[in-house]
Amino acid sequence: MKGEHSTHSQGMRGGGLFGLLADFERRSVDHDVGEASRQQQISNWDGVVFRLGAHHLTCRIDQIEEIIAFPPFYPVPGTKDWLLGVANVRGNLAPVSDLGWYLFGTRTPITARTRLILTKFQGRLAGLVVDEVFGQRHFHTDDLAASPDWAGTELSDMVSHEFPSGERRWGVFRMEELARRMDFMDGAREQ
Repeated sequence: MKGEHSTHSQGMRGGGLFGLLADFERRSVDHDVGEASRQQQISNWDGVVFRLGAHHLTCRIDQIEEIIAFPPFYPVPGTKDWLLGVANVRGNLAPVSDLGWYLFGTRTPITARTRLILTKFQGRLAGLVVDEVFGQRHFHTDDLAASPDWAGTELSDMVSHEFPSGERRWGVFRMEELARRMDFMDGAREQ
């Protein structure tokens, strides 16, 4: 029995085991895992899902710096009503804008679910008040569909596509379009 084990071990060392390992190595080098990973990233769309008034929206996760509970803020004189003030977020000052008030003309009610989505505009931290954040969701890009339903809303230039998910449709909110609106980027009250 001892001789049998040693013969088997010698056979593995003589080319069997090393040959098998060399074959594994060759096959793993031939298989491009990076390409498979790139294809998966192309087909997956990661977003943060949130509610703004009656609208259910998502925006790309890479556009979000952080999501926090509604913080204390300090009013800034001479600003538009929807620009609530500035908040101190761990030593960084961020303007706090009520996105619902800006878009729909009505103030967002502050509840236990109200959140501040922190993003960057022109390289600076900015906070957007939303009614509720549901978390992160993964969508498949094949499900992305153009939707004319947003055309008649205040969100028409920021939402034109959506992801269906069960009975809900998540409008894709393009944060960069908000940054292009001069009336949003200049929060000074008109004299």
